[in-house]
Amino acid sequence: MTSPCGVLLPGTERALMHRVATAQSEGRVPSLVAAVARGGRLVWSGGRSSGDGQICDADTQYRIGSITKVFTAVLVLRLRDEGLLDLADPLERHLPGTGVGQVTIAQLLCHSAGLAAETPPPWWERTPGSLRPALRDVLGEEPLRHPVGRRHHYSNPGYTLLGSLVEAVRGQHWGEVLQHEVLEPLGMARTGTQPQAPHARGWAVHPWADVMVPEPSEDLGLMAPAGQLWSTAADLCTFAGFLAGGDDRVLSAESVGQMRTPAAPQEAGEWDNGYGLGLQVLRKGGRTLVGHTGSLPGFLACLWTSADEGVATVVLANATSGLLPAAVAADLLRIVVDAEPALPEPWRPMAQADDALLELAGPWYWGTYAFGLKLVEARGLELYPLKGGSRGSRFRTAADGTWTGLDGYHAGETLRVVRRSDGTVAHLDLGSFVFTREPYDPASAVPGGVDEGGWRGRR
Repeated sequence: MTSPCGVLLPGTERALMHRVATAQSEGRVPSLVAAVARGGRLVWSGGRSSGDGQICDADTQYRIGSITKVFTAVLVLRLRDEGLLDLADPLERHLPGTGVGQVTIAQLLCHSAGLAAETPPPWWERTPGSLRPALRDVLGEEPLRHPVGRRHHYSNPGYTLLGSLVEAVRGQHWGEVLQHEVLEPLGMARTGTQPQAPHARGWAVHPWADVMVPEPSEDLGLMAPAGQLWSTAADLCTFAGFLAGGDDRVLSAESVGQMRTPAAPQEAGEWDNGYGLGLQVLRKGGRTLVGHTGSLPGFLACLWTSADEGVATVVLANATSGLLPAAVAADLLRIVVDAEPALPEPWRPMAQADDALLELAGPWYWGTYAFGLKLVEARGLELYPLKGGSRGSRFRTAADGTWTGLDGYHAGETLRVVRRSDGTVAHLDLGSFVFTREPYDPASAVPGGVDEGGWRGRR
């Protein structure tokens, strides 16, 4: 059974707390906070600390490192949706003089621009951003490490460029744009570029002894869009809900869906890991998780969400190493989904029927492959194979009476209805593929024609 009103069952809560306690103990981290959201709502949180009066709950701020990159990507997608830039634009068009202006905005978002992973020394995460006052100080003399667009190579300086791009287009500081356009609309009052009490202190735990030293907490300057933010488990659960379904005040569901779609070339042997437009994509245990990990000296973080199952998890800790937050967050999500699978939405009839669309519903054949065509809300269509592993897609209606593929093999392709002179449906044309009501229907315009002898038995 599932727990009522979004509250988890005691057995599920016990299993979650056990995983958190085990992670904090075995990982030897001073404190660890975790949270679970379901349907965009915080349904559980738990914390564990080494004592000494440490506060660790869902409202305690931790530094979230590279989860910051997701917020920066959202700002860039907002500019795209406003028509102020195109993701295929070269960086030089909007941010001239960087020396790497040939890379595209999309390549920066998905880490395929070929840029170096880190800045020139000194170690940017443990030194003041004032040591790198200009982009040339961030990029160095040889910023490219790989051919542009050929492979995924994670780049922190790449997100500095994206943050500077936001500032150039908006005419405001990256942090101010983020505050006004993302944090305030989503109600994330405990997320920002500087810590606000209560917040955790960052520690390094000795690898061979149970002792600690404090880590410096630097303002990253130009590198802020790659890792500056502080946040809480509760705020990140709110953000996870946005990543699952979008919010028109910030970014549409369609644009967030594009962020979740793998966009970078994968490395050999890493077929279960991908990177979209600012989001990591992971296949684990038969489900797709999207989100991001994060680390800075003294802090570790992870946010995973499963849009299909409506569950998100957050893990925050204040140690430089010793914990794999991605694994812990994935385990918490698995515990909830396995113990309390969500009930499917109740079936409901469509708001209104359209006779012209009803005429299209039912079986169709591409050659001898059998497909079903189903009507969905907002005059949409869904084409799916009735058996076998053939190609299916969902389609959105267009103003000219055609439909555009949203996913699968036919994403971006045009589906149109071809009618006879008397107005009846002759066949469907999907990117030149002809779908007929009968296999190789001789009454339809099947490319190559249909043999006059028709279907044959044994010869």
